[in-house]
Amino acid sequence: MGMNHLILALVSLSCLFSFSTSTSTPPSYSYHYSFSHSSSSAPSAAFNNVPFSKSSGTRMDQTFNKLPTLPTNNVDPGLQQICKDTDHPVECVSNIVPFLGHSKFVAEPVSVLKLEIQAMDNKVKEAIDKATKLMQDHSTQTMTASCLETCLDSYKSILDSDKRVLDALSLHDGYQVSMELSSNIENVQTCEDAFQEANIKSPNIQMDSAIRKMISNTLAIGVNKVHF
Repeated sequence: MGMNHLILALVSLSCLFSFSTSTSTPPSYSYHYSFSHSSSSAPSAAFNNVPFSKSSGTRMDQTFNKLPTLPTNNVDPGLQQICKDTDHPVECVSNIVPFLGHSKFVAEPVSVLKLEIQAMDNKVKEAIDKATKLMQDHSTQTMTASCLETCLDSYKSILDSDKRVLDALSLHDGYQVSMELSSNIENVQTCEDAFQEANIKSPNIQMDSAIRKMISNTLAIGVNKVHF
């Protein structure tokens, strides 16, 4: 009888120990529950990986660091201010600086626009000279020569439009200035379309790209900055 009591006591203690152990150990699903909730912090973790700008105190995408920087050495602040609002501010400044020399220059929209037009006309004349030589070259393919002929007409139209822009500026005719500058976009596009439709690469592609940027800048200055 004493032996039976002893066995019963041992069994009771074993059950009690097993129960206390199971209640002190959290069920396995609780860990999965915590893990699923912790995933909600993923956006903040990703945000912490975004580059941090100490100067502004804000995080920003790395592409902002690739923005072009305007040249600042010996450049009139007024010129930089006008050019920074164009689509190609670096080119805007670099196109005009060679014309300044040592003369006193007051940077205001009309004078900047005139110099940008002068720079564009010089580039267009270079394109005309190159296109003419290529057309006269017997090794130039017939289709390329045909496209270059279309471009020659476009180049000459740009020069004509620029003359009318300068006349309109002297007359303080802002509407005519805008119209003529806008027509230059169509002129350069006609040249580019000729080669695209022929599915051949233009031998003047770099000059055409420079001219397009100049047209864009003159339009931005003429429309947004020049007010009579």
